[in-house]
Amino acid sequence: MANYYCLIAGLPDVSLADAKPKRSILQLKEELEEVIDPADKKLLYYYFLRFDCENLARLLANPDAEIDPRGNLVREQYEDLMRSARELNFNVHRYPAFMSIFAREYAYNSGKDGWFGRDAIMLAYYQYARSVPNKMMSRWYQLNLDIQNILTALIARKQGWQISNYVQGGGEVVETILEHANAHDFDLSSEFDYVKDLMRCADTEDPVEKERQIDALRWNWLEEQTFLEPFDINALFSYIARTEMLERWALLDVEQGRQRFTEIIENLRREAKVPEEFVRK
Repeated sequence: MANYYCLIAGLPDVSLADAKPKRSILQLKEELEEVIDPADKKLLYYYFLRFDCENLARLLANPDAEIDPRGNLVREQYEDLMRSARELNFNVHRYPAFMSIFAREYAYNSGKDGWFGRDAIMLAYYQYARSVPNKMMSRWYQLNLDIQNILTALIARKQGWQISNYVQGGGEVVETILEHANAHDFDLSSEFDYVKDLMRCADTEDPVEKERQIDALRWNWLEEQTFLEPFDINALFSYIARTEMLERWALLDVEQGRQRFTEIIENLRREAKVPEEFVRK
């Protein structure tokens, strides 16, 4: 695995005290293009593919829509993907198969009640991305899918809906949710450390505050995963993901959110168990 000591050491610190990140995701993407190992570049492709998926859903709904430049593809490639999906009865190998399938079936599915294009392609994206050949990144995508399923299951249970109709993607978390649907935490806390914190987040009434707390949980998870290896591709991935969080929240109420976000992180850290060998004497 390549070491990016000089690259990461030269990046500005990602601090929750910043009103906004000193580099945008797009700037980071462009800077990394020529300097990272080709194998690692393929790993980061999975991260930026999420923006491609959102762009595809957007263009299928409105061919003239603006696209997010943070994706891997340019407009001509989206047009090629959509045209190929319509005209050919097989998946075009230059694009992930799930994107071709989504584009081919979009006209049919978009007429269904309760079907939302962005939600559908995001589910397909996370199912695809968790197959990335990197354990930490795969766990990150699985974590995000699991968090969404837990939150969805909580809403469904509160509303009296059939939970099995709403959780998606399969996996251990979904199976446990369905098996222990009436347990307060779906009997997940004993197996997944983050679930207790997530349940506290879910109890928050303010939806913006709830989202901040969930992002704080994700932030903490990323830092913990890269604590021992702060200069490899996983650390760079973590840096990109945390920068994106700051970038997103910078569009909201910055001053109010910055202080609260910092407080949330510190509370999570105080509650976390730190290995004795890392505690300063």
